[in-house]
Amino acid sequence: MKLMTRTTAMFFLLSLAAVVAAETDNEPRQSLTAQGNGITRGGVVDGNISFDEFEKLKTEGPRTSRAITSSPQKGGDAIVQSAGNSNFWFYDADVELFADTDRDGYYYGIDLWFDVDTNYIAADVYAVIYLSYELGPWNEYAATDDFTVFGSASSDAYVIETELVSGYPTGSYDILIELFDAYDDAFLASFGPEDTSELAYLPLEDSTRDVASTGAPQVVVNSGGGGSLSWLLLLGLLAVRMTFRPHAARLSK
Repeated sequence: MKLMTRTTAMFFLLSLAAVVAAETDNEPRQSLTAQGNGITRGGVVDGNISFDEFEKLKTEGPRTSRAITSSPQKGGDAIVQSAGNSNFWFYDADVELFADTDRDGYYYGIDLWFDVDTNYIAADVYAVIYLSYELGPWNEYAATDDFTVFGSASSDAYVIETELVSGYPTGSYDILIELFDAYDDAFLASFGPEDTSELAYLPLEDSTRDVASTGAPQVVVNSGGGGSLSWLLLLGLLAVRMTFRPHAARLSK
């Protein structure tokens, strides 16, 4: 028997992933994220790329002006956020959406740029980013590494790019950014749809719902008991992303 070709093996793995996803009752939220100060905008193709998984998307319930939990990456318990710190503020934020294979107007790629200023000469901070589906409650979808803000300089602007892999139904989404002190996790400032239209009414869906006309299978990495298979599927997804860079689109308001 001839050995299975690399292409055939890839499509087998992708098809297997699609079957596993279809049989999952509680669809997990999975995504790929790249971040930094100097990465290329318009696709998750460089920088430190991470694979993230969160609980099922919350779509019902009230939406507050701020999220009410501290960053899980810092190991904090749930807290009610303070009014913030007047020494920190967001100068501006910008969003570019990319990756719409089926050209239905809904994207699975989010390119988020934001610039934070402070009254201090320098300060170490981190940000947690949330999505709200159809005006529902906030759901964390990404968190930055610690980074340094230098006064009111524009050179410290931060970029975080995310490809939504699964768990995000087609619809309208808003983005909220919350800023925290890297030293003690204190809440510093927030920036959301109430502050700029750039973060409001974003047409999004995950890549499993962005079905191309070719009918190519979409990848969902289910880490629940998947072990090495999950990581193999993730590597396959990264290979696909590296060889195909969908166009970036500036969202007009």
